Amino acid sequence: MLTPTPLEELLDLAADVIGCDRRVLPAAAAGSPFITLGGGLGQAVRLQARAEQQLGLAVDLAQLLGPAPLADVLARARPAPVRAPGPAAGGGGVRALLPGQSAALAAERVAGAGAVARIVSAELSGPLDAGALRRALAALGARHEGLRTAFATTPRGPVRRVLAVCPPPLVTLEPLAAGPGEDLVAAAHARLAVRAGRLVGRPGLPPLVFALTPLAAGAQLLSFVHHDAVADSRSAALLWQELLADYDRAVRRRPLDHTPRPGPDAPHRTRPAARPGPARVLPAERAEQLRSLAGGLDLAPAARPAAAFDYRGERLLFGLGTRLRDAADATARRAGVPHGTVLLAAWALAVGRRAGRERLLVGTEMPRRPTAELLRTVVPCSATVPVACELAGGVDYFLRGIACAFSEALQYADVDDADTARAAGVPVDRFRAALTQVTFAARDELLPESMRAGGLSARFHHGHPGAVTADAALTVLRWREHPLLSLEFASARLTRAQAAQLARALRAALTALVTSPPHTPVEDLPDTPAARDETPAGRPLALPLP
Repeated sequence: MLTPTPLEELLDLAADVIGCDRRVLPAAAAGSPFITLGGGLGQAVRLQARAEQQLGLAVDLAQLLGPAPLADVLARARPAPVRAPGPAAGGGGVRALLPGQSAALAAERVAGAGAVARIVSAELSGPLDAGALRRALAALGARHEGLRTAFATTPRGPVRRVLAVCPPPLVTLEPLAAGPGEDLVAAAHARLAVRAGRLVGRPGLPPLVFALTPLAAGAQLLSFVHHDAVADSRSAALLWQELLADYDRAVRRRPLDHTPRPGPDAPHRTRPAARPGPARVLPAERAEQLRSLAGGLDLAPAARPAAAFDYRGERLLFGLGTRLRDAADATARRAGVPHGTVLLAAWALAVGRRAGRERLLVGTEMPRRPTAELLRTVVPCSATVPVACELAGGVDYFLRGIACAFSEALQYADVDDADTARAAGVPVDRFRAALTQVTFAARDELLPESMRAGGLSARFHHGHPGAVTADAALTVLRWREHPLLSLEFASARLTRAQAAQLARALRAALTALVTSPPHTPVEDLPDTPAARDETPAGRPLALPLP
């Protein structure tokens, strides 16, 4: 039997993560990009990690999601970089801030710690072993120096201080007095939102805490409350997966791993040939494109004067139903794009129609993790990058165009947001991304809906601390099990009723996209569902809004 070539092995991995026939993929990969073969951001990250772990090959994430044919990108894979010896991952010393931390700390100086706090919780059912939980947290802190990093102000500006030993703190809050039919998780999150600034604002200590809130009937809510300078959404998901795995081992009295993981500075200690280059300057053509599309999105009626933007905001949580989810998945397969692209396209269509725009920018959350090593590191690496969305063409052409615009935008994820704004001639806004008033994030592949560990069942929930960084931000929280979306909106720009209208407009746009023939012009799609979207039982598929 012939030994497969590295390219053949990489194509096999790609077929596995996309979920397609590995006998068919090589021919398609010769002429099509990864993202139009059905590979999304989550699949790209998994392919990058598996290529390094199983084959010792480094695949560039930006190229993988770019416009080049998949086979060409994989053929450019090189041996994964080997870390040169560096300083121990323990404490001591003063270090410069990472790019994402600079923006987060600047936002805190303007609006307070509560504006940059994030909450992700696990609703725990079953007997909780508090000792095992503390041992698991200690192991987590020993492995990840990002959890032992405090921030200090010096004459030269803010710096990082990595502490040698600092287990993530665990605090137990008082039980909630629940009223009849009250959502205890929502009540616990509301209380945490009020306290978030104090919990992450302790001088000299890492700005994070795990808070345990007793609920009814033996259930408890364990919440990870952290500053934006500590972790992005991918890091938070990594921590939950590792924490529950450690808890399971601790309950079973198995040894825990305290070996330090590569810290966020590790990429700078790789061999010179493997070091990433400096952030690129935005090309003039890209700058002109952004300049022509920036601003001008009025999501509220003209009669309502636009107030000055601040960080204050609210959130709507709503589901779509499994039938609409299945139709979106089928449309994604037909068009050869990820399901996240269908949702991004529906969001752009809903916003564009509301604002009267056929071309617009949607800021999309993307990772700044060029190496698989960073996938295992707690670090704020995500960036919100403007995606140029054009509402034109037939349905499938429109969807593929959005996919290509996403891959094009990812190529500039390493360019700082302020530098991008200056290159495009747009004034830098100290409160939010200067170029994008609306944003989109697909986080459904980061955490499953639930996990089991050490006799516990953990169901995940995302809190909202009352701060926003865009006029309107759509986030996909869950998709596979029970689709759940979040619409955060700036109180200064939208009322709750207007936000609810925008959520309904999103569902109308999504319904139109997934129920129309593939060549239907986008401009001819109805702005309300053409037919009553019903469940198999014949009940109307509602859009639940709090």
